[in-house]
Amino acid sequence: MEKLLHFAWKHKILPLRPLLTTEGESVEVIDPGQANRNQGADFFNAKVKIGQTVWAGYVEIHVKASDWFRHGHHEDARYNNVVLHVVQTADAQAVTQDGKALPTLQIDFPAHMLTRYQELCQTDDYPRCHRVVASIPSLKVHSWMEQLLAERLDGKSARILKRVKESRGDWEQAAFATLARNFGFGINGELLEEWAAHVPLAAAAKHRNNLLQVQALFLGTAGLIGHLGPHDGCDAQKAEAEYAYLAHKFSLPAPPPFLWRYLRTRPYNFPHLRILQLAAVFHHGGAQLHALLEASDTALLQRCLQGAPLSVSAIRLIAINTVAPLLYAYGQAQGNDTLVSRAMDLLESLPAENNYIIRQWSACGLEAGTAAHSQALIQLKREYCDRYDCLRCHFGYEYLKQL
Repeated sequence: MEKLLHFAWKHKILPLRPLLTTEGESVEVIDPGQANRNQGADFFNAKVKIGQTVWAGYVEIHVKASDWFRHGHHEDARYNNVVLHVVQTADAQAVTQDGKALPTLQIDFPAHMLTRYQELCQTDDYPRCHRVVASIPSLKVHSWMEQLLAERLDGKSARILKRVKESRGDWEQAAFATLARNFGFGINGELLEEWAAHVPLAAAAKHRNNLLQVQALFLGTAGLIGHLGPHDGCDAQKAEAEYAYLAHKFSLPAPPPFLWRYLRTRPYNFPHLRILQLAAVFHHGGAQLHALLEASDTALLQRCLQGAPLSVSAIRLIAINTVAPLLYAYGQAQGNDTLVSRAMDLLESLPAENNYIIRQWSACGLEAGTAAHSQALIQLKREYCDRYDCLRCHFGYEYLKQL
């Protein structure tokens, strides 16, 4: 229930009557402030008028005023700058660590908002706000979708930058790991990303012109040479011999065991076949960072991925999940706004993905026209709907405020 109090305060959904402290002083909320995601009181930079005095500072929110003491705020100097204690039940008088008695505002939320909130929390339907989505003004929808897309790209960028840090600033290794992850197309994606971090790319680059040796290095590092079949395009005995030679030449450590998933995996998605495709792409130079950054449309990306017999839809997925995030991350790291804009433009130029998430939003009246839209809706599903975090969602706000 405290989340709902936060929501009501943030959006100034307050009782339609004069606001008074428990001591009878008038309260005017000039600015509710900004939500504090760090330690300390719930909102900072708030501005409230209590009686005849305007106060600027922190606001703390609790269901019960006695929670102030239960949470130990009376012993924490970080709460000394709180100017107002907002509660649903005023069962105590909050006192700061420096001895100041805080003015307390007791509020409740409108009955319809509580009913709507309970509907959102208790229903298993998805999307839970489907009844209002079609009626939300397009400008509000567009604004929220832009924010969601930025959040998704920020998250993917953070993952890439983490790879760069783990590889001691090696963008080539990070780009290869990003590409490898998305060659898994779901089931082996994380394992391929982990495997890519162990591939000796510098050694492979010295033998780039010899496809068999690249295949041997890639498959040997994955422990998958033994999975090669007679029609896979790579001779297992030759690959084993080449890997032994290259491992000795470059003093390669024994690779860790990878728990590759073959069960309920379609043959064309077997991990050793995906790795053979990555070897072909690497052999042709398409797995290098500069090549991926220059693949600004699907035709260029298809040329970049020659050697991997991928469908048009698969190439589009790699553009969405590899090229766009790399452009965005590298652009941010280099302070190059042109690359960041190219990431957005690429997503705007591609058709929307077709999966169950997008189809469910379409069923309630929200169509995804481009990959930028579908990526935004995937972000909405995973980071808001799945977490029942409707109070941070703009659609949830529209749902709660309607009578």
